[in-house]
Amino acid sequence: MKRMHLHVSVPELEPAIRFYSHLFAAEPSVVKGDYAKWMLEDPRVNFAVSARGAPLGLNHLGIQAEEAGELDELGQRLDAIDADVHEEMGTHCCYAQSDKYWTTDPGGIAWESYHTLGSIPMFGAQDEGTGDCCVPEGTSTVSCQPASDNEAKGCC
Repeated sequence: MKRMHLHVSVPELEPAIRFYSHLFAAEPSVVKGDYAKWMLEDPRVNFAVSARGAPLGLNHLGIQAEEAGELDELGQRLDAIDADVHEEMGTHCCYAQSDKYWTTDPGGIAWESYHTLGSIPMFGAQDEGTGDCCVPEGTSTVSCQPASDNEAKGCC
């Protein structure tokens, strides 16, 4: 069974943990100095927040496969629609080692399809000075930033 994944960039972690813990009536399953994750069953979602200097708001959406075969199926679906796909096998990101496919939807939102292989003690390879983590270069994200206060009320 697959699980929806949402990752939100926040200005500060502790207020976000407090807010989402109350909203979900659950404590995070993973908490690090710059990251927290809730693996919820109701709704069935992997919801993560991080305070790592990325633009605030939606960082990316995704589908977490619980088995390698499910990830293969997701990869085949992306191939069938001729999506521009960035493949990362055995990558280190978000305190986990995973196999991933990244793409961008027609509206510019980054989508991650992945299967987690295990946990790691650091956020990602960039903690070792070897590169970025999460949304790869060339895969964009969009955020709702209204041009005026009037638009803000109906935004998103």
